[in-house]
Formats: sequence, C-alpha cells, structure tokens
Amino acid sequence: MQISHRLALTGAAALGAAGTAAAPAIAQTLNLSVNVPRLSVAEYHRPYVAIWIEKEGAAPRTLSVWYDVDKAKGEGTKWLRDVRQWWRASGRSLSFPADGVSGATRAPGEQKIAFTAGKGPLGAIGPGNYTLIVEAAREVGGREVLRLPFAWPPKPGATVKVQGSSELGAIALTFGK
Repeated sequence: MQISHRLALTGAAALGAAGTAAAPAIAQTLNLSVNVPRLSVAEYHRPYVAIWIEKEGAAPRTLSVWYDVDKAKGEGTKWLRDVRQWWRASGRSLSFPADGVSGATRAPGEQKIAFTAGKGPLGAIGPGNYTLIVEAAREVGGREVLRLPFAWPPKPGATVKVQGSSELGAIALTFGK
C-alpha cells in the first residue's frame, strides 16, 4: 500500500511597477508517494511513520504521523519515541492526537495525502531549500529514514525520488500546478 501526500500551495498576487496587480494567485501541488513494502517475517507489525519538512534555520514541521491511534488511553503514543529522528526533531513537542497530523498505521502498499500551504500542518512555505523526511519504525522490526531535498518554489513536473531498502519502499515527490 502506498501513501501519497498532495500539497497545494497558493502564491500571492504580485504588484506591477504601476502598483496594480500583475499576476493572479497560482496554485502549486506537491504529491508525495510513499510505498510501505510487504515484508515476509514471522511477526509483522505495521510501521509507525513520521513525515516532516525541514529548512535550515527554521523549526521542523511535522506533516503526518501514522501510529496506533486506537489503543486505549493513548497507549499507542508511547512507541512514537521509536521513530527517533522525528521524535528528536519535533515529535516530543507535540500533543497527541495532533489535529490534522495524526493518523492510523497503514497497510503495505502505496499511500497518498494532500497538504495545502497556509493551512494545516504545512502552513506557509517561503522560497528556499527544503528536505522532506520520511521515517519508519516497526515493532519487532527495523527503522529507516529517507530524505528528499527540494527547492521551493518548484518547477512544475519536477520529481525527486528515493528508494528505501527495508522498512520503506520507493518514495517520490512530484510537483505540479
């Protein structure tokens, strides 16, 4: 099963030399495709997954966290520390469940999610170099972290891809209008 995240970003209207609006707002999208591989192991548990964005000099922003949200009394959150890099970067400062961020673990395959600039966990995103990070950790399993660097604003049609080797499969970040 694969998860994709779609990020819609809206640019502000620019003012021309005469002081009038020169360009309408333009919507741009960010589509993230995350493949959770099917593993042949004796005791399989769905991975906890964290997806976040980082920019040098700015605080990391958690976009999505998949964990066992249905455990009684919030017991599923105690294992979030196993998603170590995310936990140290921003996870420990969140209260769970986090509105618009928390979600259930996902079965193997391709997954998709949408984000809108200026709203929800993404918030405003300014020009610069960013890294989108996907980390997965599994009970009685392993851990894997994959990084996808990109520049904002992107060129429509541009794609950044990375291939996982254990807990994550192929991940692709595609930009469009």
